[in-house]
Amino acid sequence: MTIHSIALTPLISLIAGVLILIMPRLLNYIVALYLIVVGLLGLFPHLVG
Repeated sequence: MTIHSIALTPLISLIAGVLILIMPRLLNYIVALYLIVVGLLGLFPHLVG
C-alpha cells in the first residue's frame, strides 16, 4: 500500500485544521512541525520517494 504525497497533503491539512479548531493553542506546534518537515524534505528530496 503506497500513499502519495499529493493525496497525503490535504488529509494532513484537514486534520491540522480540526485540531486547531478544537485546541487553538496547538497552532504553534502544528505550524512549527509542518515547517520542520517541509524544510527537511526540501533539504533531502530523495526521502520523498
